[in-house]
Parts: sequence; C-alpha cells; structure tokens
Amino acid sequence: MIVLDKRSWVKMVFAIRGSSLNTTWPRILLVTSFASLVTWAYIEFDLKGYSLTTTPFALIGTAMAIFLGFRNNESYNRFWEGRKLWGSLVNVSRSFARQCETLLDSGTENDPQVRETRDKIVRATIAYVHAFRHHLRESDPSEELSAYLDEDERQHLNVSNVPIAILQRIGLMVRDAWKAGYILDYHVPIFEGSLSEMTNVQGGCERIKNTPLPFPYNVLIHRIVAVYCLAMPFGLLESAGALTPVVVCLISYAFFGLDAIGDDVEQPFEIDDNDLPLHALSRTIEINLLEAIGADRLPEPIAAEHGVLQ
Repeated sequence: MIVLDKRSWVKMVFAIRGSSLNTTWPRILLVTSFASLVTWAYIEFDLKGYSLTTTPFALIGTAMAIFLGFRNNESYNRFWEGRKLWGSLVNVSRSFARQCETLLDSGTENDPQVRETRDKIVRATIAYVHAFRHHLRESDPSEELSAYLDEDERQHLNVSNVPIAILQRIGLMVRDAWKAGYILDYHVPIFEGSLSEMTNVQGGCERIKNTPLPFPYNVLIHRIVAVYCLAMPFGLLESAGALTPVVVCLISYAFFGLDAIGDDVEQPFEIDDNDLPLHALSRTIEINLLEAIGADRLPEPIAAEHGVLQ
C-alpha cells in the first residue's frame, strides 16, 4: 500500500507509481494512435459524410460512467472489508494474548510450567498470523513457522490449510491447559470465543479472495470501455477537428483509468502497490504479542520502501 506523506498538488498530478497510468498507458496510446489515423484520413480525404454526432457518445458515456462508478464501489467495498477483517485480527490477537496472561494461572506465582504454556500458546498465535498472510498470498510460511513452532508442531501442518491447522493446535493447547488446571471451567469459553473469532476473520478473507466479481460483469465493462474509446473519434471529428486525438486521449485516460482502478483494488490481499500491507500488519501483531509475554528480542516494524508498505 502506498503510504507517501502529503505531497504538493503538482506532485500528485504528475505522480506515476501507484496510479492507473502504469497499466493503462498502452491502451491510451492505442486509441490515441487510432484517433490520429482516423483524423488524418478524415481531413486528407474530406470524409465528412462518415462522421457521427456526439449525442450517442454522450448518452453511452453517462451510462458507462455510472456503471464504472458502481463497479469501483463494489471493488473498494471488498478492499475495505478486507482491511476491517485484518483490523479485527489485530484486536482479537491482542485480546487472546491478554487472556493467556491473565486467565491462565495455576495459583502459584511465577509457575514455570504456566509461563511455558503461555509462551507456547502466544507464539503459536504469532505463527498463525504469519501463516494466514502467506495463505492469502499463496507464499511459503516456512521461515516464520520455524521461528515460532518446534519441529514436532510443524509436523502436524502438512495440510492444505496451514493456518486452520495451527488454530486446531492452539485449541488443543488450551484444552491441555484446562485439563492441567491452569484454566478455570468458566474461562474456557472466553478462549474458545477468541479462537472462533480468528476463524471467522479467516473465513471472511477467504471469501473475498476466492470470490471475485462475476467474470461476465468484468468482461462486459472492459469491452464497453474499449469499443467506446475506439469509436469516439467518429463522434468528435466535426466538432474537434484536428484536435480529436487530444480529446480522445484525455477521455480515454479517464475511462481506462476508472476501469483499471476497479481491477486494482478488487483483490486486496496480493502484493501490488495498492494492496493491503499484510506484512506490516502481521509484524505489528508479532511485536505486540511478543511484548505481552515479555520477550527479550523484538523484530523491527516493517518500514515502507520507496513509499510502499507491503
């Protein structure tokens, strides 16, 4: 996600990275070149009978702008819902670590077995968060898992859904702590509630990742925008004349840009410049939970590189 400080108006106008221009410039160049060819032929061969009026383009353009706006709203809703779900994961992880610290007790002050159990559960929670991030981004979580889970625990993770398997192991740790008398009977539902909330967050994120906007919907909007921009010169020749390519370039930038923005934010869990900073959020949870158990060494927060936070 781009996290640049506030910039001047001029710098914002000419910003390239993170803008839709990165992906749309070939399309804009194509339709502008086509508009230049049509304009040249119209002027060179005096083809006034082949020009259209601007009325159909005005009508279609208005409807298409509404259609694009609706699609972009739906795409941004997916982005924002993903951010809210990860915000919930931050909160429930902190709450779960606090529950381990305050509700997991043997009655003996500084009991080393209780401390070991607390640390093991919290570290497994950190492993879960990292595994969940890798699960959404379809990457390898081995490095983070080896830092927070012992070899015996990792042997149980040879499954298709690693984060869910880790939650299952955490649930078993809570059960063992209850059987050992470290958790009171009426505190068990509190731990289970936190684990259930983590499962709900993961399910919500998987729903966003695995259910994109309907394919025919995307195909239709891409086709309409392409045909509209390619046909635009025929409706502008009489009024714009030799400046038709310039007008086509400006209008196509707007429509292709809106179209590209919808695609850009539709899948918020990938690693593009405008996607959610899952690595930074995971590191924040990691630091918070390590602080909760009094760990000596804390990792550094993820810093933005060239204005982009991953």
